[in-house]
Parts: sequence; C-alpha cells; structure tokens
Amino acid sequence: LVALAWHERCKYELNSYHYSAVMNTCAKTSAWAEALQLLGAMVPTQLELDTITLNTGISACERGSKWVEALRLVNLMAQSEVESDTITFSSAVSACEKSGKWEEALQLLRVMLIQKVQSNAITVNAAISACEKACKWEKALQILHAAAQSKTESDAVTFSAAISAFARGGEWQKALQLFGMMAEEY
Repeated sequence: LVALAWHERCKYELNSYHYSAVMNTCAKTSAWAEALQLLGAMVPTQLELDTITLNTGISACERGSKWVEALRLVNLMAQSEVESDTITFSSAVSACEKSGKWEEALQLLRVMLIQKVQSNAITVNAAISACEKACKWEKALQILHAAAQSKTESDAVTFSAAISAFARGGEWQKALQLFGMMAEEY
C-alpha cells in the first residue's frame, strides 16, 4: 500500500525497472515480504509484470526460504504468459532446497525440460542439495547423470553436493568414485 501511494504521488514516471531495483534491494536484505508487496503494488498501476520483475520476486522468496510463494510466482508467469528462464527456475529450485522440499525441486526440473529452459550449475547444485538434505542419494545421482547428458556445466559444488548425498545415504563407494571423477575433471 505504501508503494502504491508513492507511485501515485511520484512526479517521475515509475516503471518496472524502478520496482525491480527496489525489490532487489529488499531481497538482498532478507525483506522478502516487502519485495512481494512491491510486486503486488505494480498490478493496479498497469505496469507490466515481466521476466525480470517476477524473477526478482522469486529471488526474494528464495532468500527468505519461501518456497510456496516462489512456486506461486512461477505459476503466475505461466498463467500470464511471461517467459520463464534459467534464473526463474534456479531461484525457485533454491527456495525449495532451502525449505527441504526436494520433490518440488525435482518437479521444477521436469518443468524446465518441458519448457526447454536450459539448466545451469546453480539449478543442478540446488536440486542435488535438496536431495542430499532428504537423504535421497539415488535422486541426486539421477540429477548428476541428467546434467552430464544434457551437457549442463558442473562445478566443484555440484560434486561436493553429490558426494554429501552419497555420504548421507551410506554410499561411501559411490562417494569415492565420484571424488575420483572430480579429481580427473578439475
């Protein structure tokens, strides 16, 4: 409501870039609720909700571990025919990972495949970490294989997350094998 009042009183023409910049500042300071209020305040102003603005909202949810709100924004993008991208899904998967929602994280990976959105190391790392926290080493291994097949870039965090998943599952042989592969690649 405060943002809407500011918008109405402002002598400058505010646009979605201005809202996104303030939302991003809120997100970086863990003020996810305020970021979402700003996003909601854009609707009555007739400003277009675009990929950048909605991604900023999803990122705020991720930083606040608000997976339900993040998924609502991903759904809003689909309903509003706003194009989602790698950032959309990376932030949403990370929100699920931080909240211990591994099944939702994996569902987001499936949606990425359907929508033909390329994953990146951040998306893969968050999904593997979500599986690790849930002691689902088999799922972590599936994600690791799928990432390799799709030529998704992996990094030391990718391997560390998978090794941790194996360790939690008591799969020390697989952890050792992956460690050897990591040593060869890096």
